[in-house]
Amino acid sequence: MTKNIVIVGAGQAACSFVARFRSLDSDSRLILIGDEPVYPYQRPPLSKKYALGEMEPEQLQLRAEDWYGENNIHCMLGNPVATIDRNAKTLILSDGQTINWDELFLATGSRARSLPDSIGGELDGVYMLRSAADADAMRQELVTDRQVVIIGGGYIGLEAAASAASLGLKVTVVEAAERILQRVACQETSDFFRKLHQDHGVTIHENTGLERIEELDGRASTVILSNGEQIPVDFVLVGIGIIPNAELATAAELEVAGGIMVDSHCRTTDPHIYAAGDCAAFTYRDQLTRIESVQNAIDQAECAADNMAGQVREYLPYPWFWSDQYEVKLQIAGLNRGYDRIVVRPGNREGALSHWYFTGNTFIAVDAMNDPRSYMVGKKLLETGKIITPKQASDTSLELKTLL
Repeated sequence: MTKNIVIVGAGQAACSFVARFRSLDSDSRLILIGDEPVYPYQRPPLSKKYALGEMEPEQLQLRAEDWYGENNIHCMLGNPVATIDRNAKTLILSDGQTINWDELFLATGSRARSLPDSIGGELDGVYMLRSAADADAMRQELVTDRQVVIIGGGYIGLEAAASAASLGLKVTVVEAAERILQRVACQETSDFFRKLHQDHGVTIHENTGLERIEELDGRASTVILSNGEQIPVDFVLVGIGIIPNAELATAAELEVAGGIMVDSHCRTTDPHIYAAGDCAAFTYRDQLTRIESVQNAIDQAECAADNMAGQVREYLPYPWFWSDQYEVKLQIAGLNRGYDRIVVRPGNREGALSHWYFTGNTFIAVDAMNDPRSYMVGKKLLETGKIITPKQASDTSLELKTLL
């Protein structure tokens, strides 16, 4: 009997799931439902090549539109899911349609955290950067000599700052924490990127909050900081983190704890519902974990597809990330939670540098700046469980690949 497999979401995890599942099961009916009226597309370029005008909309697409029809994947786009009825195994869409399902895959992703309306978050000229529509709206603002304030000094904020500065805008980054990248990187990595941005003319305010955004004729005109400084602006970009889209799961009485909880097989507390990507939380090394990365969305979604198709296996994450800022490619392997020691290792070519994270003598992560060799070795060490000590990491005469 043909099954109805319904995918809620149309991003990286959803696209990876349908591709993998279809390779294992040619008979089941696949229905992909997306909030946006477009086929699944890449999001990382939105703050980089797409913002710079180096990428056209069609280049963002993860698969050509024809691919979905050729693989018997029915796409229902621009029609969000309103409710999930687990008992009846149905979905109600925003237009009132009812969709039956036998197995459900939640790839609802996440959304950008917004500023409160009370401090100017609703004003014209205040942007977030989570969707192609967001990027399209903001691209018209990226004009030489205009002034932008970016609220948030994480990777999205800094990538957008690099893109804007490269186009000749006057850029100010405001970070409420003591330093940029504080939540995701060590002091040494923060110092590296602070200097990089300052060398490109970006002004960075750390340990400084946003008081409010003042308006002129309904549009953002001045940013008021917690230290009293007033910065005239042409527009504002908000990059203060994301919120997992778990409301459907909560309403359906699935377990939610900082994301839709899944087990080692990517299954929720309902045995017929799976989840993956930014929306999914799981236990990793005895800690509640939610990984915001393309790699996790792909690998976790493929694991969910395997299990739904009967190819039972556990999800074993080997996290890796990247960020492009100016001429620097940052590559990260591992999760740096709980580190207590950093080893700074110069690379074997000019400008190459890596920061190695240790908990005691246990290697847990590496940040590599223009140093792909150190990144690849660090990634392989983590995947294979092979050992590198702080002393070895600091020994520049040691060829790291010999440790493999």
